[in-house]
Amino acid sequence: MNRNTIIGSVLIAAIMIWWMTTMPKPQPAPQKVEKAIASEVSQDVKNESKNSLEIPSLKSNTDSTSSKAPAFFSSNDTLAKDSLASDSLIELPPPVLEKSIVVETDLFILKLSNRGAKVSSVIIKTLTDNEGNFPELIEDTSAGALDLKLDKTNLSDALFAVSPETPSKIVVDKDTTIQFVFTDPNQNKVIRSYSFSKTGSAVRQSNRFEGFQPNDYEILWNGGMRETEQFPKGKNIGANYFFSEIIYNNTYSVEREVIQEKKKFNDTEGKVLWAGLRRKYVAMSIQFDEPTDAVVQGEPLKGSKEKNNPGTYQLSVSDYLKGADSLNFNLMILPLEWTKIKSLDKDYEKVIVSGWQWIGADVWFVALCGLLLSLLKIFYSFIPNYGIAIILLTILVRIATTPLTIKQLRSTKEMGKIKPELDAINVKYRAEPQKKQAAIMELYAKHNINPMASCTGGCFPMLLQFPIFIGLFIILARAIELRGMPFIGWISDLSRSDVIWNGMSIPYIMPEGLSILPLIMVVTTYFQTKQSMAAMTDPAQRKMMIWMMPGMMFVFSAVMPSGLVLYWIISNLWGIGQYAIIHREKAVASPTDANIQDAQIVKPKKKKKK
Repeated sequence: MNRNTIIGSVLIAAIMIWWMTTMPKPQPAPQKVEKAIASEVSQDVKNESKNSLEIPSLKSNTDSTSSKAPAFFSSNDTLAKDSLASDSLIELPPPVLEKSIVVETDLFILKLSNRGAKVSSVIIKTLTDNEGNFPELIEDTSAGALDLKLDKTNLSDALFAVSPETPSKIVVDKDTTIQFVFTDPNQNKVIRSYSFSKTGSAVRQSNRFEGFQPNDYEILWNGGMRETEQFPKGKNIGANYFFSEIIYNNTYSVEREVIQEKKKFNDTEGKVLWAGLRRKYVAMSIQFDEPTDAVVQGEPLKGSKEKNNPGTYQLSVSDYLKGADSLNFNLMILPLEWTKIKSLDKDYEKVIVSGWQWIGADVWFVALCGLLLSLLKIFYSFIPNYGIAIILLTILVRIATTPLTIKQLRSTKEMGKIKPELDAINVKYRAEPQKKQAAIMELYAKHNINPMASCTGGCFPMLLQFPIFIGLFIILARAIELRGMPFIGWISDLSRSDVIWNGMSIPYIMPEGLSILPLIMVVTTYFQTKQSMAAMTDPAQRKMMIWMMPGMMFVFSAVMPSGLVLYWIISNLWGIGQYAIIHREKAVASPTDANIQDAQIVKPKKKKKK
């Protein structure tokens, strides 16, 4: 072997040794982990706190097509621990994809999203519009309702696992439950279940916690609530009878709140049985099984307040769990039909009408309104026309109050008979107040008139009638029974103005177009006011009242529901006829102005100076 061959062999051997020492060691096959690694992961999990929920990185879970490991594991996957064999492998769980499930019952269509396991849409099937479409109740469907926050950890964006066998559309014909499961890296679980019945207005929401016990919770309703009705066009004066309120039952009263900024309602006193949002004809609430110490907080939803729209609110309900491993409540979807919501025995009827608690009106006035609405429905059952039912109900109420009205009118009539003599006394003793008062009392005694009884007969009957009239006023403006119900001719919807021509409108007064019923009501109000003011002694005041009342009623009635205006017209016509019958006797002739002027004026005598 020559020298060149020896040198070449040495160089080749040196190169081989260098290459073998610098090459990287082979790595395990992709997606496989040795037992030592699995044990290390298992030990790390054991060392983590198991008393709190962990969401490592929700952002990495947003893109379901990413090849990265998901931020949390699905409910069917667990970490291999002591039982893992030497040749065992840990398979990364498949990513949880975003999914929506639509559930339809006889009363509503509800859409659930596994992002937060929230309610993203509620469509009510009992309030169709003129075209037969069902209205959407959630104002902001991307925000939705019933997100959950546990120990300040917000699960709104967490993707919950749902069984692959769960269809995307379910029509409920029997009791049905849909379950969503969130599992964090520590194997802590939040299991959210929604249960439905075919005809029930309640959606049962159950939250169960496994592996940890949260200290507090917060239910978030960020999407607000949308109005189901069309708002009047243009600016207007007076009540539109559209409502956007935060409602809650604090166990001793039902409160209805309108706010302009974030506010807590019962953080210092009162429990909560239910809390929610309300629009004109529908309400939704979070209803607990028993009264809780939860705090209700509301905040106006930005961007929801538009022209003639009072806007809606974000709502939250929060409390301590006090060691409980579950949280359960009902989501109530309630068309505000008196009979049905009263049957729930949770005071939901007080969402429609409430009264001053300090005089007990939250009990007796609510009952009175319920009675009036029941009578309206009874009349409708015999004659299926709510316009006729309103007329019959108005007549019935006027008949029931006739004895009091007659007493009032007769008292006014008796005072009218002695009015000429009162005028003469006022002129004669206008400079002697004490003698004038004595002369007036002598006149009352002469005609057997008790001024106190006269006042009672005139004022007290009106006070007794007032709650009935106010009750009718409220019921006819808010009763869902009148929604979309026609009367005759041009009155096609008793819950709205009776517009006959939208080509002509009066800004602020008749913004939607020309209406007929408000004009009829103005005429009848004028004549009834003129009759009732006949006994007023001050001509200037009488004239002002005669014109002020019709003008004021015209401004407000133009935007009132036509059923309410119809009630007012019939009531006015009844009052005019009743007054005419009581005063059919020939009125006593009033003294001429000359007689009054010729009355001897008594002046106080001046004392002579000594």
